[in-house]
Amino acid sequence: MTRHKVVICGVDTSKLPVLTNEEMRKLFVKMQEGDLLAREELVNGNLRLVLSVIQRFNNRGEYVDDLFQVGCIGLMKSIDNFDLSHNVRFSTYAVPMIIGEIRRYLRDNNPIRVSRSLRDIAYKALQVREKLINKTSKEPTPAEIAEEMGVPHSDVVFAMDAIQDPVSLFEPIYNDGGDPIYVVDQIKDDKDKDDTWVDKLSLKEGMVQLNEREKMILNKRFFQGKTQMEVAEEIGISQAQVSRLEKAAISQMNKQMFEL
Repeated sequence: MTRHKVVICGVDTSKLPVLTNEEMRKLFVKMQEGDLLAREELVNGNLRLVLSVIQRFNNRGEYVDDLFQVGCIGLMKSIDNFDLSHNVRFSTYAVPMIIGEIRRYLRDNNPIRVSRSLRDIAYKALQVREKLINKTSKEPTPAEIAEEMGVPHSDVVFAMDAIQDPVSLFEPIYNDGGDPIYVVDQIKDDKDKDDTWVDKLSLKEGMVQLNEREKMILNKRFFQGKTQMEVAEEIGISQAQVSRLEKAAISQMNKQMFEL
């Protein structure tokens, strides 16, 4: 397939290299041993990742060159902080960091101004959030962030809400060549209200014809309220695989219901 030449920040994107997972692993080992050339290869070999991320911000009216440069900062931060021992794909780790860097840039350049005190609390909360993620390898709750900062939980929630842009639940976060992963796929619900028991009963009845793995995934997702990433870590597959299995199982259940 012919690649069209697009130049961003003086970079001919049609000539950007693509690294295999094995090549990246070897380069990470070299980089962590102090090889600066390996780090440069990792940056150049993942610029296409930055390009794929900035496409979702095309409607913001920002210069593509600016977004690309900011995205590259997020890429370099993710390369410097990536831990091979976590046994996850680099793209899974890097994409949220690149998005976060671009969102911070857009917030700083947002014409709608948030008070300085709220911004200070929000930025400190973001720093504490990254610190806790690096420490525990999981997403901290607002309550955990507030406790680490020594401020009321409500202050952190209000400050973070004030600097957030509205996002559609069906906005794609990442696409690894298969089914896209949406914002809604990352959401979990810890509530277990009595008025949902009818829906849960219907769901259980519809799961009868599914295989054991499909049942387990739907049970963890919709009865235990876990995210796709949490389910993937528990059963030892990728989040993309969990997403595909979940969608296939729901599709099969819908088909059975219409046949009744």
